[in-house]
Amino acid sequence: MDRVLLRDVALVCVADGVVGASFGAIAVSGGQAPWVPVAMSLLVFAGGAQFAALGVVLAGGSSIAAAIAGLVLNSRHLPFGFAVADVLGGRLPARLLGTHVMVDESVAFAIAQQDLPRRRAAFWTSGVLLFVAWNLGVLVGVVMGRLIGDPTALGLDAASPVVLLALVLPSLRDRATLRAAAAGAVIALVLTPILPPGVPVALALLGLLLVVRR
Repeated sequence: MDRVLLRDVALVCVADGVVGASFGAIAVSGGQAPWVPVAMSLLVFAGGAQFAALGVVLAGGSSIAAAIAGLVLNSRHLPFGFAVADVLGGRLPARLLGTHVMVDESVAFAIAQQDLPRRRAAFWTSGVLLFVAWNLGVLVGVVMGRLIGDPTALGLDAASPVVLLALVLPSLRDRATLRAAAAGAVIALVLTPILPPGVPVALALLGLLLVVRR
């Protein structure tokens, strides 16, 4: 793994750590016990799904509704699994660990590489380091939650989407990929005012049909 890639991974880890701190602070300031965001981050490790589930709970929804919201948002991980199946390895323990650290950023780093050894190095390095950075960030957010107040007022929750956009921009040079991404964005934007949070993101995967039909 070269220095440039390692530097990029480190920068993303810093950004995700900040977002993790935002999640921990929001959870605590919303009345959740400190162990709740910590345990969720260790066992679930899915930033967007965690925010979705937390939002449902803080809005007065049930734990079942929160779990459904997280599952809907994480349905995008199914195509992620196909995209990085070759880097996870053949043994079951490796695959289980790989699926746990399979997040947007680790997948984006992996698919940006040209050959299998670099794809594996990028996926595992970014996945493990992001897991550590996210959970450390959540822990810091839990501790400092009362001092931060409302983290969303600082725009910390926008760091992760901006980072992900920067990671996928090089892939958009391919016209088929660009058409699929544009179609997915339109679907999500049109359906966001109509459907519950998370559902428009999942339905945006329909944009992939443009690539399949090609």
